[in-house]
Amino acid sequence: MENAGSQFLEQLLATSLPEWVAVLLALAYVWLAARQNSWCWACAFFSTAIYTWLFWQVTLPFQSALNLFYMVMAGYGYYQWNKGDSDDSTPVRSWPWWWHALLVPGILLIAWQLSELAASQFSSEHLYLDASIHLLSVVTTFMVAHKILQNWLYWFVINLASAYLFAQTGLMLSACLFLGYVGFSVYGYREWLKQWKMQHATRTYT
Repeated sequence: MENAGSQFLEQLLATSLPEWVAVLLALAYVWLAARQNSWCWACAFFSTAIYTWLFWQVTLPFQSALNLFYMVMAGYGYYQWNKGDSDDSTPVRSWPWWWHALLVPGILLIAWQLSELAASQFSSEHLYLDASIHLLSVVTTFMVAHKILQNWLYWFVINLASAYLFAQTGLMLSACLFLGYVGFSVYGYREWLKQWKMQHATRTYT
């Protein structure tokens, strides 16, 4: 146990400056997103630009591509959140359970097919997990941009899986970040649920 703790500390101290910057910006993103502040998208853009390069260095091609996608989505999300006069102009919405019951198995099946195709080009034992996180994150980012309440439930699972994946590839600080994201997922869901309930209460009394 002591040896494992020492190894973890050594890996944490060996964390590069770019990873530290990416982690701090990522923390700012998720905190601002939970508070429905559109500045979250600026933090997301610069954090994911750094992560695009970092993940390519450790042979996580799907994560690298995902973060490249996040850069584009940062601009799209900012636009979606600021179409009105204020950050909360877009209401929080909820998708029915049956939509998720169809969506998730479909994504995991496509991820398996992608990982099989990628196996001929990349040597990594984590390709299926990498691909699954990639596709789920793409869909969930669209959910965030359109303020779908259940995005935080998706992030809860994605963040746990990401923490494991990054720990396995030596990105220990990022693994810690995504473990922290698990707590932010709970916080974000509670905050958005309050907003969703307020919207429905307002509609009821108008």
